[in-house]
Amino acid sequence: MTTLLTTIPDMLESGADGDIAVRAVDERPLSYGDLRALVSRSSEQLNTLGIGRNDRVAIVMPNGPHMVTAFVCIASAATTAPLNPGYTREEFDFYLSDLGVKALVVARNSDSPAVAAARGAGLRVLELTGDPAAGAGAFTLGSHDAREAPFPERTGPAAATDTALVLHTSGTTSRPKIVPLSQSNVCASARNIGKTLALTNSDVCLNVMPLFHIHGLMAAVLATLGSGGTVFAAPSFDALRFFAWLDQSRATWYSAVPTMHQAILRRAARNREIVVGSRLRFIRSSSASLPPPVFAELENAFEVPVVEAYAMTEASHQMTSNPLPPAPRKPGTVGCAAGPEVAIMHESESELLAAGETGEVVIRGDNVTAGYENRPEANAECFVGGWFRTGDQGVMDDDGYLTITGRLKEIINRGGEKISPREVDDVLMDHPAVRQAVTFAMPHELLGEEVAAAIVLRDGSEADPHDIRSFVAERLSAFKVPRKMLLVDELPKGPTGKLQRIGLAAKLGLD
Repeated sequence: MTTLLTTIPDMLESGADGDIAVRAVDERPLSYGDLRALVSRSSEQLNTLGIGRNDRVAIVMPNGPHMVTAFVCIASAATTAPLNPGYTREEFDFYLSDLGVKALVVARNSDSPAVAAARGAGLRVLELTGDPAAGAGAFTLGSHDAREAPFPERTGPAAATDTALVLHTSGTTSRPKIVPLSQSNVCASARNIGKTLALTNSDVCLNVMPLFHIHGLMAAVLATLGSGGTVFAAPSFDALRFFAWLDQSRATWYSAVPTMHQAILRRAARNREIVVGSRLRFIRSSSASLPPPVFAELENAFEVPVVEAYAMTEASHQMTSNPLPPAPRKPGTVGCAAGPEVAIMHESESELLAAGETGEVVIRGDNVTAGYENRPEANAECFVGGWFRTGDQGVMDDDGYLTITGRLKEIINRGGEKISPREVDDVLMDHPAVRQAVTFAMPHELLGEEVAAAIVLRDGSEADPHDIRSFVAERLSAFKVPRKMLLVDELPKGPTGKLQRIGLAAKLGLD
């Protein structure tokens, strides 16, 4: 009988001492033996600095090997709270306070506004100093704070019920909610991803996802380390450098959001030699809908399977995924259940619906958070009969493959006619001149909301809104055709590269 690993320290035992855990550009690799030793030393250093199990530690670091190891080491002995390094001082003031962190970890001599925010709040600031000679991501922790740090009551490696990670929801329509994820939650998610992707100790993941987001932390880092593989920690996403990293890393896979894949595709032809010589065995996409044309272009360019997964923070990332061959993949769907149970529930009742019926996607499983922090109203609304309501609208076919038809809050209500912006996006993306498109609601005096779309054209292509509107009108009912189309050079994106739909009308001056 296989024993399930329910803590990050236990998962790190998956790699042999001499196997490579972390690599980076022009740095000495870090072995699993060295990583485990680093986890042990870091735990002792944190305890000496007054940090113990379930104490919250914010991490504000750029992408790279030290962010990988800082996350893994701190999460093995305390609770991590990775924050976007691009936040302003005011944003750091809010997040540090809202999360109730005890300390902040930054790189040595960091000039991040997070430092001033932490000191203004009376928090301990811990500096991470890299040790290149010891391997990629090796570090020591220290503090210039002269205050005595009481030794924590709870020390040693984390337990399964301890909180490993706290993250905020995106908060596009309301105050962001805090999602606590236990050690057992994140380990279940890493295990699910590893099984879906058939990861082994011979796999190398090229990480280009920001490591303040659940996608990179779970899929790229924990799933890889939990399978004994290697994380190649790129500095940050850069489409101009991606192919050099792909060549240097000898990666067998990478995971990204669709906008990143599209940027990579634009440079694939001129890097054909690297593509042909790569070791890639698949490409993964998640965190936003992958348009079927982009799916096809990726497979044609790299000649490997593309698997799209459906994920969210509250599920410690992965919920469903298209499987690897020889199992069938269905472009346009997000695959079938890949870890937790997945069902479709009536949007206003707790009744589960049959295949082919559209409703709200619900999940339950070991990877799902036990609930939002200090938000009883949200928990009462989102947790029904043991199921978590995702807020996504979808439909499941007879084979169990799920199609997401939109976010319930993003559904456009045009005078009582409900329109899925995802459906309109897919038609727009079929136009040969369109590279990117996002459909959204704009205010309308009589109808309440009207359909609008922002479009980026392919390089060298020409089309005007009238031509594109005519193309859409041939394929969709008249009430679904965008009345306003804007041709833009770039679509507004969030910090993780996801396209922003809610609030887009105001950003584009259509309110």
